[in-house]
Amino acid sequence: MLSRLVLTDFRNHADLTLVPGGGFVVLTGENGAGKTNVIEAVSLLAPGRGLRAAPLGEMARQGGKGGFGVAATLETTHPQSPSHVWEGLGEGLSRGGTLEGQAGAENPAGGEISIATGTIATAPERRIVRIQGATAPATALAEWLTVLWLTPAMDRLFVEPASERRRFLDRLTLALAPGHAVHSNRYDAAMRARNRLLGEASEGAPLDADWIAALEVQMAEHGAAIDAARRETVAALGLRLAEQPDGPFARAGLALEGWTGAGETLAGDLATGRRRDMAAGRTLIGPHRTDLAVSHLGKAQPAALCSTGEQKALLLGIVLAHAELVAERTGRHPVLLLDEVAAHLDPRRRAALFAALAGKGQVWMTGTEAALFAELHGEASHVALPFVR
Repeated sequence: MLSRLVLTDFRNHADLTLVPGGGFVVLTGENGAGKTNVIEAVSLLAPGRGLRAAPLGEMARQGGKGGFGVAATLETTHPQSPSHVWEGLGEGLSRGGTLEGQAGAENPAGGEISIATGTIATAPERRIVRIQGATAPATALAEWLTVLWLTPAMDRLFVEPASERRRFLDRLTLALAPGHAVHSNRYDAAMRARNRLLGEASEGAPLDADWIAALEVQMAEHGAAIDAARRETVAALGLRLAEQPDGPFARAGLALEGWTGAGETLAGDLATGRRRDMAAGRTLIGPHRTDLAVSHLGKAQPAALCSTGEQKALLLGIVLAHAELVAERTGRHPVLLLDEVAAHLDPRRRAALFAALAGKGQVWMTGTEAALFAELHGEASHVALPFVR
């Protein structure tokens, strides 16, 4: 869990420090106060582009001095010594202090990890990540923190293009297999290079057979790992959902559709499909063509055909079941970010959600009215954010 969060020149927050508790963290305030911006900052403490999937350059505060910084202290079961996690991340973080603002300060409490991410003004699209002061790849964040989220934009997940459901599935998979991000990044890099070679060949350039074959081997290696991790996640999560009793949140059935090939044969399939892919201008087979199919088990109906309310209930059911699975498999609860979720639930489902999440780790929730959270059970930290122009 996060025991401290500091934002510097992030979105509308010039300098914000929060000290949340270990249960519910409720952020309230008017529209425009920056509630979603805070949980977006938390989402950046995990691999990926965050809950908005926005370009890094858009995250630096307008009118700021350039760059932004998101720094946090994590409570862990293994004592560590903090270091200079802020140095160079955002103009306001250039003082080189620890999370307490004292250079080189030791951590008397122990069991804490300092992590930070951000950009600098001279490289607004280059993400910097530091763990205990040492520069690290963003994929390394998965070893320390699991973050899952639900936002209003995800209400249309089941009717959006397959790429959105793949992104959702990969976030679920990453929580159970931290190496998934590395395989995904390397697969995408190899595929982009292969597409570039095929594009050049379509314009008359000679095709380097050895180079493209090597890229296809890389795609097959990492593609097999991606496919295996996704299938394991879908199987484990699907079983947990199927075994749950009927309740306020509909039980979802999960399956993989689209590309159904095998990672072991992908290199050969790519080689034989070069002319086809050259004509299409893109790679047409591989795990990047997989889709997550979701159904309403109680109604035996595809999620895309369910009502808006049913789709939201299905999504919540998936996230709740997955959070339990992550805690069981990894020994730590994921950090949940629920944006405006209380406002879109009827009182019965809202009370059921709060009861289901009580004592299940740190849960960040946003809302315009504190009254929406009156039925919270267990430990809760309430933060009222002022409107920031």
